[in-house]
Amino acid sequence: MEQLVSEEKSFRIEGDSIGTREVPENAYYGVQTLRAVENFKITGLKIHKEFVRSLAQIKKATAITNAEVGLMEKGIQNAIKKACDEIIDGRLYDEFITDPIQGGAGTSMNMNANEVIANRAIEILGGEKGDYSIVHPNDHVNMGQSTNDVIPTAGKITALRLIPKAIKELIKLHEALLSKSEEFDEVIKMGRTQMQDAVPIRLGQEFAAYSAVIARDIKRLENVMESLKTVNMGATAIGTGINADKQYENKIVPNLAKVTGMSLKQSENLVDGTQNVDCFVEVSSIIKTCAVSLSKMANDLRLMSSGPRTGFGEINLPPKQNGSSIMPGKVNPVIPEVVSQIAFNIVGNDMTITMAAEAGQLELNAFEPVIFYNLFESIETLTNGVDTFINNCIIGITANKKRCQNLVENSIGIVTVLCPYIGYKEAAKIAKTAMKTGESVRKIILKSGLLNEEKIDEVLDAMAMTEPGITTKCLTAN
Repeated sequence: MEQLVSEEKSFRIEGDSIGTREVPENAYYGVQTLRAVENFKITGLKIHKEFVRSLAQIKKATAITNAEVGLMEKGIQNAIKKACDEIIDGRLYDEFITDPIQGGAGTSMNMNANEVIANRAIEILGGEKGDYSIVHPNDHVNMGQSTNDVIPTAGKITALRLIPKAIKELIKLHEALLSKSEEFDEVIKMGRTQMQDAVPIRLGQEFAAYSAVIARDIKRLENVMESLKTVNMGATAIGTGINADKQYENKIVPNLAKVTGMSLKQSENLVDGTQNVDCFVEVSSIIKTCAVSLSKMANDLRLMSSGPRTGFGEINLPPKQNGSSIMPGKVNPVIPEVVSQIAFNIVGNDMTITMAAEAGQLELNAFEPVIFYNLFESIETLTNGVDTFINNCIIGITANKKRCQNLVENSIGIVTVLCPYIGYKEAAKIAKTAMKTGESVRKIILKSGLLNEEKIDEVLDAMAMTEPGITTKCLTAN
């Protein structure tokens, strides 16, 4: 079926409490949407497609419920349902023209949906767009509702659709990191703390640690989805359910659960569910936590691959594009760089969401539009960033095993393993001597006569240093 779009050639007159306006004759939106477009030229973007879909599902569920309780004629209900189904299937998206950042707690988004659905329902019933005596945006499509229960519910449904996509990519990342941990299990390298040599570690252990933090991020996201399944439909304006039939209030969330296919439940306290948006702060915080984990990993990869000759040079990242317009042959770690930039943006979004949630007053938070704008962006950029991180970076990483080995052998950090044998004081002397002379720790120990060559070889076994056990030796045993 061809997508229904407006051909803005002539106009119809529509009125609201502000006055009358010319609305493009073929537009499915109406006067309230048009005023919002004029008032809120903010981002130059439109509301998220999944949010539009969520709005249509809410309007479908409310029409079903209002008909069930005897408040809506069957013919009007069927027309509204059909119009909603078309929007759910992806049609009429071009008619949702309001900016995602807007005043009014999302009233413009809600009315945009009400007007589009009403006008399409009017057409289905054989009428002309704008003839709201047939189907009215407020009286019919918005029956039993308020912006104040519709918009937060749509935001939750949308987040519930976006988060699983992020989880799916994070699961792939977790698996890719585990695969690399196995591939690099025998690569010994120097561990570092505070950017200084510490003690040996296997490269595989580092990648296993990366996989572990991603596993926690996945679990956090899975858990937080439960809090999003509690919605305040039936609350209407401030949670008291004004203008909503009691039967409607009891039936709306079960019907919405059927329409969406989600296990939604109604807020136990609808006033609380309308006043507070703390669940979005929680979700944003978890997205931020995941982004921080990813950026830390990206930092590590940039350091370990630095050089390639004058830096650490322990791993090679897959070359993806030329790194300089002036330096021939230079290849930059562009994928880890973009992952960190995504993280920076998500941290900023989280701050916006936090402040918007804090700024709610009395019975309503008026700042949900900016919360959703930033939250949806955070979830989607995280999802897309993880995808490119896996496919354009992680799976193509290789290890410079010889380079790692040389760094370990020439490191002073391995002196730590001597403490159980010769004591901290003697070990510190050896470290200072190695630092001053440039000689290897092994050679200095051998010259000192503190340990014989066989014992030195045993103690300085780099692979053994990466597992517990060496400290079971004690000074008195030597």
